[in-house]
Amino acid sequence: MPKDVHLADLQLAIMQVLWDRAEATVADVRDALEEAGRKLAYTTVATMLTKMEKSGHVARESHGRVLTYRPRIRRDQVSRSMVTDLAQKLFRGDLETMVSHLLEGCDVDQDELVRLKKLIRQKEREVKGDE
Repeated sequence: MPKDVHLADLQLAIMQVLWDRAEATVADVRDALEEAGRKLAYTTVATMLTKMEKSGHVARESHGRVLTYRPRIRRDQVSRSMVTDLAQKLFRGDLETMVSHLLEGCDVDQDELVRLKKLIRQKEREVKGDE
């Protein structure tokens, strides 16, 4: 069972870059964040990556004078943990209300509705013990 991983906003943004690229330098991460509208100093990104390495979220490799970072936690692990935490904190575990808010607040097309219904049917089978 993976441990719960909760990331702050900047940590999550950095992890998104690393998940998308598999590995990146401090400059790569800073540039990607800047392209996404977050202008940060090189030292800020370097400091955050160092903290994330110490916490086990990323691994660092040295290639001469260049340091590269890669994720040590999976995207799905973080997503699941943070969504579960959100469901508990904001909706007190009331998934019906949470899903209702998501459906009302997002543009959902027919294909997405079909996939959602399939997920619900799959979960129903799991709960009944059919799988």
